Amino acid sequence: MFGKIATGNEFTNRESEAARLVGNFNAKTNTILISPRRWGKSSLVKKSAEMAAKGNQKLHFCFIDLFNVRNEEQFYQSLAQEVIKASTSKWEERIAATKKFMAQFIPKITYGMDIQTEFEIGLDWKEVQKLPDQIIDLPEKIAVEKKIHLVVCVDEFQNIAEFNEPLAFQKKLRAHWQGHTHVTYCLYGSKRHMMMEVFASPSMPFYKFGDLLFLEKIALEKWVSFITQRFSETGKEISETNAQLIAELAERHPYYVQQLAQITWMRSSKKCEEKDVREAHEQLVRQLSLLFQNMTDSLTSTQVNFLKAVIEGAPQLSAKETLSNYRLGTSANVLRIKEALVNKEVLDVQGSQIEFLDPIYKHWLKDVYFNARGTGATSF
Repeated sequence: MFGKIATGNEFTNRESEAARLVGNFNAKTNTILISPRRWGKSSLVKKSAEMAAKGNQKLHFCFIDLFNVRNEEQFYQSLAQEVIKASTSKWEERIAATKKFMAQFIPKITYGMDIQTEFEIGLDWKEVQKLPDQIIDLPEKIAVEKKIHLVVCVDEFQNIAEFNEPLAFQKKLRAHWQGHTHVTYCLYGSKRHMMMEVFASPSMPFYKFGDLLFLEKIALEKWVSFITQRFSETGKEISETNAQLIAELAERHPYYVQQLAQITWMRSSKKCEEKDVREAHEQLVRQLSLLFQNMTDSLTSTQVNFLKAVIEGAPQLSAKETLSNYRLGTSANVLRIKEALVNKEVLDVQGSQIEFLDPIYKHWLKDVYFNARGTGATSF
């Protein structure tokens, strides 16, 4: 399973992380979850929410995705709509709750045949601007009214840093949210550098807002167990050696391990051979070649050269010899290149450690792109 929320037996490992989240939900402790994109944050939060809700009937979960939310108006719209949906189940209840708590914002309600998903609230932005605090406090008001505990889970939370006057907005949110006693917040995002800036800097409003959890890669032995079991459950056989090969070729990246395992499964007969894994990996690289070519074309020549230096393990990227060999310019330029590649979500930098966020892209650069151009720095 890849490209969608993993549930049931498609969900693998993360027992300790799930237990920590469930514990935080029950203890009313805010949580900040950080990891690169496609590492399974959303699946983990949904799975943990299901586990917590089964053991605590008063827990209700509200899920908000800020991926396409670019300003305060859209944020308030999403917050109000999803809180109403999470705290009610019948359309009559939703209309009544909207009228009771939001009448002053002149809401426009739209719903379809499926009340669970086809329910939208349109707010008058001019009215919202007069009393935004009332929408920020809406989760607490509804939780108190219904005598429930509400957990508000916000995905891609780092996007609030791109709103107009982001610091003022963060201060306003923190000032209200820290006073909520019937609501817990689980905030997660995939842009590590932006999330760290919001939550780990002492000068920022959300500093020490809650339990900070960094999602790690799933252990190799867990992947081997998961892959061999899933093959067995579907009537096929794969050795632990070949299951390990799948995980290693994808560098234990959750999305790519699942995708490579699926392609391998489809190429295999009753028993998976090593050649099936190798051919599946080549197929995956070919599938993504056009995407990777477009990504590379969007980079500058020095950025591409820097990636080559990283792949080839060049020591001391700011050393004169490295700067000269890979045509990187000055040592100051190296810092700018690194920052740009982090912002483009190509690399992840932690101290002196530099990693590619996309392991298949790294493989494509190394074995296809750079290999076709020979050794040395790339020039345009």
